[in-house]
Amino acid sequence: MSTSRHDTTSEIARIARVAFELARLRGNRVASAEKSNVMHTGVLWRQEVQKLHDAEFSDVELSHILADNCAMQLVRNPKQFDVIVTDNLFGDVLSDEAAQCTGSIGMLPSASLGAKNERTGKQPGLYEPVHGTAPDIAGKNLANPFACILSFAMCLRYSLGRLDEARLVERAVEQVLNEGLRTGDIMQPGRKLVGTREMGDAVIAALDSLNT
Repeated sequence: MSTSRHDTTSEIARIARVAFELARLRGNRVASAEKSNVMHTGVLWRQEVQKLHDAEFSDVELSHILADNCAMQLVRNPKQFDVIVTDNLFGDVLSDEAAQCTGSIGMLPSASLGAKNERTGKQPGLYEPVHGTAPDIAGKNLANPFACILSFAMCLRYSLGRLDEARLVERAVEQVLNEGLRTGDIMQPGRKLVGTREMGDAVIAALDSLNT
């Protein structure tokens, strides 16, 4: 999920380039969400994203979708999407909606990615859980650590280019979930309730087992 702060041609192109480059590392599909039917900025957004796609990223599948329909489709069938690129306004709404599709915002990592350095090819990024600091549960061993752990996996993949290691971390999280461990925000009948520390220790143990 990529967002932009300003509706200018250069800024739209900058963030759209990030989205297309991310798609090449994933399913090679980008959905561009805007409201070109009622907003002039949406028309500009659609034009600039399409222009960049045609000029530099024709190998990536691009589709355009109205932001309100995108919200509905995220609820209806989130797996149809790979990378969604949109502006800051719609991105704030759609990212929280997408987080809840996973069962809890405690499950969703995030990254604020900059443009690649032309000389080194490296891409700076700020990686953090999509949720805030949750001060109301600080120090209570209640927080779901998965969003933080998976943010690290994103860092490995997108800024460090360590694809195998990123997938290893993701597989460890999947293994722990398959074993039935749950923090309170994703607790289900028949599963085992654990705290933040226990869940983190379980992921470390899973990493050790997968890495041997």
